Amino acid sequence: MEHRALKEVKAKSIYTRIMDIDFDPSGVQAVPISPITFPQPVPKEQALIPVVFINQRIFSEMDSLQIRALANKIVPFVSAKIKQAGKEEFNALQLDCDWTQSSRDKFFYLLKYLQELPDLKGIVVSSTLRLHQVKNTVTSGIPPVKKATLMCYNMGNLRQFGNQNSILNQQDLNTYLGGTLRNYPMEMDIALPLFQWFVVFRNNSYIGISKYISEQDINNTNLFTHNPNSNLYILAVDLPKANLKKGDVVRFEKVTQNDLLQTAKFLRGELKGKKHQIIFYHLDQATLANHDNAELQEIIRAF
Repeated sequence: MEHRALKEVKAKSIYTRIMDIDFDPSGVQAVPISPITFPQPVPKEQALIPVVFINQRIFSEMDSLQIRALANKIVPFVSAKIKQAGKEEFNALQLDCDWTQSSRDKFFYLLKYLQELPDLKGIVVSSTLRLHQVKNTVTSGIPPVKKATLMCYNMGNLRQFGNQNSILNQQDLNTYLGGTLRNYPMEMDIALPLFQWFVVFRNNSYIGISKYISEQDINNTNLFTHNPNSNLYILAVDLPKANLKKGDVVRFEKVTQNDLLQTAKFLRGELKGKKHQIIFYHLDQATLANHDNAELQEIIRAF
């Protein structure tokens, strides 16, 4: 199903998370976390763009020598994974980091150093951008790369109890990007969300995102009660398969086609003709079941 979708939308590239980098359990050393394993080759028609997520907290314990050492570990690790995916080479590498004012300079140093490595000669090193980093360039700075990907999702307060949608919110887009995106001095691609999730609260406190609840579950009136004017569902019984208890509240967040079209039209006005590509996040059967090819093409045309 995924292969067919890639072909139908004429996708040129697949952005693939290779690993996270975070502290080991001792809290001292930065190590790969949950690296991907490719059970089968990636389709030959699409280029594979590896993405490495870096938890910005690791930079608090690093000096320049340690940052260079990290860079020299990232490159061979990524290269080995690319070969595991059935590809001989890669033409781009993306680093994903929600850097702050305190971690900015060290993350930017990592970006600069990676671009100086002989093994990455001719390879485009890019960075992700979050909304606050576009709006607050004085404190966030501008990453020293030629290209970035603007992440137009995960923009609300996920952990706050309420019936908001933390995946995509037009008001937040307007607040952070209105009048600022058009002036950002960099070519950028746009990443849009297709995913949905189930955010769980107990006694009005966030306890996590459940992977063991389905849309079928929350629509089961024997399991949940629902206020039709909100996206909150109250569990009527214990639900052992999801380790949830009676009275827990699930906030079902999803992105509609209308949400995505509104976002596309808003961004079109803000980009002012800047060259860009559209990235849909993410690719799996469950996501594609909710967004068919005709809908994806409509979103692309809206730009």
